[in-house]
Amino acid sequence: TNITKAEKTIFSGDLEGARKAVKTAITSLDKASEKGILHANNTARRKSRLMKKLNEAAAMATAEPESLGPAEE
Repeated sequence: TNITKAEKTIFSGDLEGARKAVKTAITSLDKASEKGILHANNTARRKSRLMKKLNEAAAMATAEPESLGPAEE
């Protein structure tokens, strides 16, 4: 559930909320791994994918103003 919420927040464009949601999701994944619900490699893969999505969204948010370029003539 936390992973799904984090992904939805990332794709909505709310970067600050997405960072908090990803942090919560990572905590949940770590707890599941500690209890043996998920394998350690599975947890690492899921965390990596979440962080990759977050970083891509952050890069897109900072690249948008620059990609507009000069005003049309």
